Amino acid sequence: MNVKETLEQLFRGGRAAFKTEKQIFDALKTKPSERKIVRHVLDELEKEGIVLKNNAGEYCTPEQAGAVCGTLQGNERGFAFLVPDGNAAGMKDYFIPKHSLKGALDGDRVLAAKVKGTEDEAYVIKILARGRTEVAGTFEKTGGACYVVPDSAKFAPRIFVPTALCMGAEPHDKVVCRITAYPHSKAPNGKIVEILGKSGDFYAEELSIIRNYGLYEQFPEDAERQAAKAAGEKIAAGRRRDLRMELTITIDGDDTRDIDDAVSLTKRGENFLLGVHIADVGHYVAAGSKLDEEAYRRGTSVYFPDRVLPMLPRSLSNGACSLNEGEDRYALSCLMTISPKGERIGCEICESIIRSDRRATYGEIAALCEGDEQTRSRLADICAMCDEMKELCEILCARRERLGNIDLSVKEAHIYLDEHNEIVIPDHRRTVSERMIEQFMICANEAVAEFMERKNVPFMYRVHEPPAPEKTEAFLSFLRDMGIDGRIGADDPQPTEFQRILKSVENKPCESAVNKAMLRTMQKARYFERNLGHFGIASGCYCHFTSPIRRYPDLFIHRIIKGVLHGESENMRKKYGSFAAEAAAHCSLCEHNADGAERDVDSLYKTVYMSERIGMTYPATVSGVTPFGVFAELDNTVEGLIRLEKLPGGSYEYIEDKFTLKGERTFRLGDRIEIRVDGCDWGNMRPEFSLVEKKRDGGPRPKRRRGKK
Repeated sequence: MNVKETLEQLFRGGRAAFKTEKQIFDALKTKPSERKIVRHVLDELEKEGIVLKNNAGEYCTPEQAGAVCGTLQGNERGFAFLVPDGNAAGMKDYFIPKHSLKGALDGDRVLAAKVKGTEDEAYVIKILARGRTEVAGTFEKTGGACYVVPDSAKFAPRIFVPTALCMGAEPHDKVVCRITAYPHSKAPNGKIVEILGKSGDFYAEELSIIRNYGLYEQFPEDAERQAAKAAGEKIAAGRRRDLRMELTITIDGDDTRDIDDAVSLTKRGENFLLGVHIADVGHYVAAGSKLDEEAYRRGTSVYFPDRVLPMLPRSLSNGACSLNEGEDRYALSCLMTISPKGERIGCEICESIIRSDRRATYGEIAALCEGDEQTRSRLADICAMCDEMKELCEILCARRERLGNIDLSVKEAHIYLDEHNEIVIPDHRRTVSERMIEQFMICANEAVAEFMERKNVPFMYRVHEPPAPEKTEAFLSFLRDMGIDGRIGADDPQPTEFQRILKSVENKPCESAVNKAMLRTMQKARYFERNLGHFGIASGCYCHFTSPIRRYPDLFIHRIIKGVLHGESENMRKKYGSFAAEAAAHCSLCEHNADGAERDVDSLYKTVYMSERIGMTYPATVSGVTPFGVFAELDNTVEGLIRLEKLPGGSYEYIEDKFTLKGERTFRLGDRIEIRVDGCDWGNMRPEFSLVEKKRDGGPRPKRRRGKK
C-alpha cells in the first residue's frame, strides 16, 4: 500500500480525523526525510477534495466536517443544485443560492457545507474542478466588446472573448468557445475554436447541442491508425470454437451499421440451445492503447436522427467488428440450454468464430412471425428457426413475468429523415422481433453476470436499486387518489408488487397515468463494481455484455471474461481491481451525458417538426403537471406545454406528490385531452399548445387538419 492509500485509509477509518500535520507524521511514524512526501500527498488529497484542512490546521474528510463533495447543476435563474458524489445510491440534492456559489458554475465539481438549521441548503467552500472546458453558443458584439452567449443559460450569461481570439466569427454565428480563465466575480473569458454556422440554421443548432455535451465526430489520428491497422488483420479460427456451420442471423433496425450481436437456435429434445454471439471487440482494442483511451473517454456511441457518433472508429464499428452477413467474425459466444419452462439449465461461454447467414431487420422478422406469406417465402431458409425463436421468446417472457419483470409501457421517440430530408416521427410500437432480441440479450447478460460473480474477479454490473421509500409512498398516495388498490412493502419492496399494479390497470383509462407515475418513482439504472441486482427486470445479477461496439462497460467486461477463460483470474484482480469502480462511475456519467444529448437533439427535431403544424389539433395525454402549466404528449412522443394562463378558469393548485394540477378542471398524469398547436418556444425547444374543449352541447370538436405523420 502506498502513502496515499495509507492516508486515505487512516482518514476514512477515523484515526487521522482532526489531526494536524505533525500528529499525522507521528501516526505514520514518518522519518524527517519522508515528511516532504507525506506533505505533498496531503496537499494532493486536499486538492481532490478527499480531505479538508480547517482553520486550526487539522485535517479531516468532508463527511467528518459535515461537508459534501458533488457536481453542480445550474439553473438559468442563477441558483444551482448540488448533486453529491454517490447520488445514484439515493443521496438527496442540496439547493445553493446564487450568492453562495462563490464563482462556481454549472458542471463544476465542488466542496460544499450544509447551512445550519436547514434540511437541504448548502454553500460552496471550494471549487475542486471546473466541469466545462468548451461551451457552444451565439457570438455577439456590443460596441467594441465581443462575447459568446451560451446556449445553456444555466452556465453563465456570457463569456468575454478578446478580439484577437474571435477566429473571424461574426455576430449571430453559432460557435464553440474554449474557456481560458475564470476571473473572480466576473464572467469567464474564452476564445473561439470552431464556427458552426449561423444562428437559426437547423444543422448549426443541432451541432451546437452536440458540442455542448462535449461530443465530436473526429477521432485522434493515432486512434484512427490503430483501428485501421487492427481492422486489416486476417481472420483465422486458431483455438476458437468454430461455429460457422451453425445457422446464425442478426436482427437489427433497417439503418443499423454497427451490428454487434447475432443469434442461433436449435432444439434438442424439449430443450432449446440458444446461442448469443457478440462481436469480440476486445480482440481488436488493446487495453491501454490510444484507441482504448479514446473509447473510454467517449464511454458510449451516441445516436441522433441524422448521424451516429461512434465509440470506435468506423473501420471497426461498421467494419471488422460488425457481424456483417456472409463474413467471418471473431465473437464471444454465450451458449445456453433452456428448459421448456424458460429456466437456464446449462451455459458455456467461449471465444468463437462465426459467420452470419442473414442480416435480417426487425420488420422482416416481425412479418415472418406474423405469418406474412411473401416474407416467409423470401426468408424460407430461416423460417423454421424463427418460429422456434418466437416460441422461446414467449417462454422467456412468461418466466420473466413470473419473476416480476416491470414492463412499463412508455413510448420512446423514433425520429428519422426520409428520402426527401423531411423529419418523420411515427407512432412506433414494439414488435415481436424486438421483444425476441430483448429477451435473448437479457438471458445472455444474466448468464454472463452470474458466471463472473462466481469467479470473484473485478467486474462491472448493471444495477438498478429499489425505489426510495419517500418516492414509493408518494406513488401509493397517487394510486389511492385514483381509487387504485396498490400494496408495496415499505422496507423491502418487490418487483412483483409493482408488476401487480401495472396488471391491475391494463387497458383502463388510467393505465398511461400509472405507467408514467411509476417511471418517476423508479431509480435510474447505473454501472457499479459490485452486484446490487436489477430491480426493474427482477434479476438478482445482471450486466451489459451484448454491445461492446457501442458501450465501454461491455468492452471492459469482455476483457475480464477473456482473461478468466485463459486462466488469468489472479492477473485480472491485480490489473483491474481498483479500476472497476472508477470505470463504472465514469461510464455511468458518459451514459447520462449521451442520454442528455440525444434527448435535446430529439427536442430540436420535434420542435422543428411541430413548427410546420401550427393550428392543427391532435389527441394527447397529460405527461406532466407543474406550477406553470400542463405538459401534453402526442401519440408519437412529441411533448408540448399548455401554459397556466391558457387553462380554463382562474387559479390552480399544484399538488406535487399527487402529480395533479387542480382548479376549475383537474389535470392528472395520463388524462386524455385534445390540443391545438399554437407555436414553438425555441428557447426551451418545445412546442406550445392550448386546450381544445368539447362544445358544451356535446357537439363535435373543431375540424382537425391533418399533417404529415
